[in-house]
Amino acid sequence: MIKNLIIIAMLSLLFSCSRNTSTEDAVIAARVPVKVSAMKRGIVSDELTLFASTLYLKRNVVTAPIPAFITQVFIKLGDQVKAGQILYLLETKERRALGSQSIAADSSLLSFGKITIKASASGIISTLDKQQIGDYILEGSQLCTIAESGVLAFSVNVPYEYIRYVKAGSKGFVVMPDNSRHAITFTTPLTTMNVLAQTQTILAKANQTMILPENLIVKILVNRNAEARQQVLPKACVLSDEMMENFWVMKLVNDSTAVKVVVTPGVGNRDSVEIKSPLFSPTDQFLVAGNYGLPDTARVMVEKN
Repeated sequence: MIKNLIIIAMLSLLFSCSRNTSTEDAVIAARVPVKVSAMKRGIVSDELTLFASTLYLKRNVVTAPIPAFITQVFIKLGDQVKAGQILYLLETKERRALGSQSIAADSSLLSFGKITIKASASGIISTLDKQQIGDYILEGSQLCTIAESGVLAFSVNVPYEYIRYVKAGSKGFVVMPDNSRHAITFTTPLTTMNVLAQTQTILAKANQTMILPENLIVKILVNRNAEARQQVLPKACVLSDEMMENFWVMKLVNDSTAVKVVVTPGVGNRDSVEIKSPLFSPTDQFLVAGNYGLPDTARVMVEKN
């Protein structure tokens, strides 16, 4: 009898251990595999895209100082020129009347009646009014126009509701047709509005010397978020309801438990979201993958990256 009781007790003990082991295995199996990310501090870029066209604010008109014949033209429309560069050679009618033989015979006449026209500023030849060799031009005749490269500006069309982001002195970027970016500074708001589009023109200047054709259409990028050192999380960390009214994150409280924390998001972009509240610790960890549909106080298993 005693022997039978001992056997029954041992079987019960084995059954109990087996049951506890299977229960623990079930609990471990119920843990959801997740990945985590830490909170960062920085700026979430929220770029406003505007459009602009290039223009030159100052042009130098090159004119003929006296009546003369055009003997040589060294430029073409669209050429880049530097200050002091020779543009034209002119010959007065008196020199032409003397003839080349008379001038060759008298060395004192070698430079008589020869006029050299030079560029008064660096820039681009925007108009070329006289280019035919042999033409006779009168005093004051316009030969060409130089658009000064130092006064290249971008005429930015800004919807009125965004005027606060492009005040004089604020910064931005111009994106060229080849996708290159260049820093710009907004300078002067004009006082007129486009009646149909309801946009105001703001002038901007590149922070470096650029040689561009006039009326080139470019994109202007302005960061609407000027606040620095924000709480920033990957966008995948922030969850919401169907109506996008309530937002929350799953915060890891230990190596196997995540809790639901309601948050107030701020500015966001494709990759990151600003968290306005609550204030988290720099050491806090948040679920970035496997967090969708988890209940509050969920059992999780953190995967190694």
